[in-house]
Amino acid sequence: MTDDHRSGCPINLSLEVFGDRWSLLIIRDMIFGGKRHFRELLRSEEGISSNILADRLKTLTEFGMLTKSADPSHKQKAIYSLTEKAIALVPIMAHLGAWGRRYLPVSEELSIRARLMEEGGPELWERFMDELRAEHLGPVAKPSEEISVRRALRSAYEEVVGRKTMQREPDEPSG
Repeated sequence: MTDDHRSGCPINLSLEVFGDRWSLLIIRDMIFGGKRHFRELLRSEEGISSNILADRLKTLTEFGMLTKSADPSHKQKAIYSLTEKAIALVPIMAHLGAWGRRYLPVSEELSIRARLMEEGGPELWERFMDELRAEHLGPVAKPSEEISVRRALRSAYEEVVGRKTMQREPDEPSG
């Protein structure tokens, strides 16, 4: 990482860190999908190539958005963790999702989490960030007794996918 920047503008500097689509999608998959390994991130719906993924993971690590460590469950794997800098993007991700839902042709199943994040507002975002801190940074706060935010978002997504699948399947012939 160099000290050469186009300008000292905070928006410019932020975009230099995560301004390409792949970096934000990697962070999205780690935040909302719980993905922590290279192979999991490679299976992103958007189809990132392995060389671009490796480059973006390296860049995000250099910028202090992620850390990389040996996976204790498998000697040949690395595990990536979000840092506080990346976890602090949760409200921004919520706003991006809300904006996309409002102005772009989103699918119901891929926008349900954005809707729930928007409806849950700052209180939900804070709970989610606390969960992410416990998962990625270690137990820094007392775990909540409530259902995890990620689990609730995942359940809502699976419910929409299941309903849409049922609507598409033709009725079984009665016999």
